[in-house]
Amino acid sequence: MELNGIVSSLVSLSILMNCFSQLGLNSLSFSVFANILKKGFEPDAITLNTLVKGYCLKGQIHKALHFHDKVVALGFRLDQVSYGTLINGLCKVGETSAALQLMRRVDGKLVQLDVVMYNTVINSMCKDKLVDDAFELYSEMVVKRIYPDVFTYSTLISGFCIVGKLKEAIDLYKKMILENINPNVCTFNILVDAFCKEGKVKQAKNVFAMMMRKGVKPDVVTYNSLMDGYCLVKEMNKANVIFNTMAQSEVTPDVLSYNIMINGFCKVKMVDEALNLFKVMRCRNIIPNVVTCNSLIDGLCKSRRISHALKLVDEMHDRGLPPDIVTYNSILDVLCKNHHVDKAIALLTKVKDEGTQPNIYTYTILINGLCKDGRVEDARKVFEDLSVKGYNLDVYTYTVMIQGFCDKGLLDEALILLSKMKDNSCIPNAATYEIIIRSLFNKGENDKAEKLLRKIVARGLL
Repeated sequence: MELNGIVSSLVSLSILMNCFSQLGLNSLSFSVFANILKKGFEPDAITLNTLVKGYCLKGQIHKALHFHDKVVALGFRLDQVSYGTLINGLCKVGETSAALQLMRRVDGKLVQLDVVMYNTVINSMCKDKLVDDAFELYSEMVVKRIYPDVFTYSTLISGFCIVGKLKEAIDLYKKMILENINPNVCTFNILVDAFCKEGKVKQAKNVFAMMMRKGVKPDVVTYNSLMDGYCLVKEMNKANVIFNTMAQSEVTPDVLSYNIMINGFCKVKMVDEALNLFKVMRCRNIIPNVVTCNSLIDGLCKSRRISHALKLVDEMHDRGLPPDIVTYNSILDVLCKNHHVDKAIALLTKVKDEGTQPNIYTYTILINGLCKDGRVEDARKVFEDLSVKGYNLDVYTYTVMIQGFCDKGLLDEALILLSKMKDNSCIPNAATYEIIIRSLFNKGENDKAEKLLRKIVARGLL
């Protein structure tokens, strides 16, 4: 343009700046900005917003704030969009308190706060589980006559659901209706999901019915939540009805839909149904992911169909879908439970050679397998190596090792480990104490057993 003698305008240069910012090429954005100043144009808030947004898109919020301070010092004025972008940028990097401080700083002095700014901070507070603080901010909005919208209410409802305050979430939903603010699919999905996660599928179905009455079309998220709810309470027939209803309602199931159903079938030992669904999934060109395969492998292992599970692991490799430690844990678990501990050790060596890092659960499976095989000394070596390797031992790992000592009659070793467990700030649970108390009674150490029993009853563990 310029070579052909066509003079650039502030608008054309701002568009070019915006393109560079969207692509994350901030240095080129600033080159164009320098050109704007050189040509004597007066940059407006839209131009400056582009540069602020460019920094925020790359997570460089402190550079954005520094730029803001610089341009304000030079006498430029920024608008609501500028401050909304900065507040959003701070929230995106987890600096919610700094976002709130910026809101307080600009309120009524530089710009008037709007619903978008409040929504951004309320949303960030809810994600941080600071729901009471978020509700206070919502109340402040109402006092200032900045009217909450569907996003404000949906965010707060979600926040209350996250912290398990379902009653407050429902109360807020009712308030929203009284304010004549129509809930959208997102609002309903939050409530359906919350009820399902609590195992209250009947209430979730009521929300679903209310959604239909209000003419809000359920989406794949709604159906997935309902199916997940039925799977959690092991009502697979009802989950299957929802799955089929989804297709009839012209809502296409996604990979998560299949994962929920496959996992649900595997959990109730209906592995053949899960395998059929796996075939259907591939016929419909929905590509299984690691979660899909892990659910199936776990189901096959629990049904003792280990050769089929290993075949599926080979298929994962062939399809360029590397198995993760969750995949291998299922196989290691079934090998150990069937007293094939040496095969489990060989597999674990292969897994490590492949570059897959075992987790604490992997080693707990192995320790349990060795103990059940009567190889308590080998289990002890694995257990002691864990601390050396930097693993944080959990209550389950300690309990498995204590069980191993008790089964072998090494009660003193079990009591020493119980003491070490407390020293390492790992609180024993009811199962840990139950194993030791039973062993003390079996060995005729009734006084010690009763003393320990009284102690844990006093702590409310039994």
